[in-house]
Amino acid sequence: MIKVFLREKKLKHGKRGLYLDFYPAILHPETGKQTRREHLRLYTFERPKIEAEKEHNKETRLLAENIRAKRQLEFQAGIYGFAPVGDKQRDFLAYFEEVVEGKKSQSKSNFENWRSVKQYLVKFAKGHCTFGDVTEKFCKDFKEFLLNQESISTNTASVYFDKFKVAVRLAADDKLLAENPARRVRSIKVEDTQREFLTLDELHTLAATPFEYEDMRRAALFAALTGLRFSDIQKLTWKEVQFSEQNGSYLRFTQQKTKGTETLPISEEALGLLGERKDDSEIVFTNLAYWQASYLPIWTNKAGINRKITFHCFRHTYATLQLTFGTDIYTVSKLLGHKNVQTTQIYARVIDQRKQEAANRISLK
Repeated sequence: MIKVFLREKKLKHGKRGLYLDFYPAILHPETGKQTRREHLRLYTFERPKIEAEKEHNKETRLLAENIRAKRQLEFQAGIYGFAPVGDKQRDFLAYFEEVVEGKKSQSKSNFENWRSVKQYLVKFAKGHCTFGDVTEKFCKDFKEFLLNQESISTNTASVYFDKFKVAVRLAADDKLLAENPARRVRSIKVEDTQREFLTLDELHTLAATPFEYEDMRRAALFAALTGLRFSDIQKLTWKEVQFSEQNGSYLRFTQQKTKGTETLPISEEALGLLGERKDDSEIVFTNLAYWQASYLPIWTNKAGINRKITFHCFRHTYATLQLTFGTDIYTVSKLLGHKNVQTTQIYARVIDQRKQEAANRISLK
C-alpha cells in the first residue's frame, strides 16, 4: 500500500517548506507521470524567535499533518486527492487556505489582507464551500456580500474581491475548475474618498478610551503621533527604535511600501506607547494583526466619533495636524516619507478647505 510521509525542505530567508512524500511513487492524475511529492505551499520558520512564530509553526505543522492523514485515507479508499477537473466535491475553502499560506513570503500587510478575505469568505459560505459551489453567481453574491459589510469600506471591499478573483483564477489554472467563473464578474469600482482625519480633541478622547485589542490601540495612536503606515508599524523591531544625546529618540527603518530608508524623530509620548524595551530582534507590537483593524469602528464609536475611521486615517491625522499647527509642507512631506512633495499637497488642500469653511462661518447677515 502507498504510504504518505510529511517532509520538510530548507528554503531561503530562514524558512522551511512542507511537502508530502509518497512511497512508492504514484501516477499524477493530471500529467500521468510518476511523482513522489506534493508541495503543500505551507512554510515554517526554521528558527522561531518570538512566540507568534512558534505558534505559527505549531498550527502549520498541524494543518500539514491533517492533509497528510487525509491523503492517506484517500489512498486507502482508492481515491487520490489531487482533484482533477470535475471533482466538484473538493473543499474550495481548504484550497483558498493554501493560497493564503503561500502569501506569507510577501509583505505582512498583503498577507493579512489575504487572511481577511478568507475570513469573509468563510463567513459568506457559512464554513462550507466546494469547487462545485464556485459559480459565476457565487462570485457575484460574494461581491455583494463584501459591499454590504459595514466594517469595511468600498475600496477595501474592492481589494478583497480582487484577491478572491485571483484565487479563483489560480484554481482554474490548476485545472481544479473547468473554467474561471469570476472572469465575467466585474471588479468593485474604487471610489474617490475624502481623507478622513481626527481633530486634536477627538484624538485626546480616543486616547482615553479603552479598546479590546490593546496592541491595535497603541499602534493607532502611535501612527497618529508619527505618521507611520500600518505595514511599517507591524514590522517595527526594537533595533529600529534608537536614541542619541544629540537627536533624542528616533526610528531608523526601511519603508515597506517604497523600500526607502528613513530616519524619523519621535516624541517621548510616542516612545511611551511602545512599551518596555526588549531584545533588538523582537517585534515591538507582537500581537498586532491587520484583521483587528476591522473592529476600529467599535473603538471610535465608543469615543463618540461617528465617522468611518480606518487605520490609515491616523496617518492622515498626523499629516493634517502637523500642517494645522504650522509645520511647513516640505517638512511634513519628509516626515511622511513621501518622495515627492506633490503627494503631500492633498493634505494642504484639506487645510485650505477647512480655512475657507471657517471664513464663511462669520457673516454680517
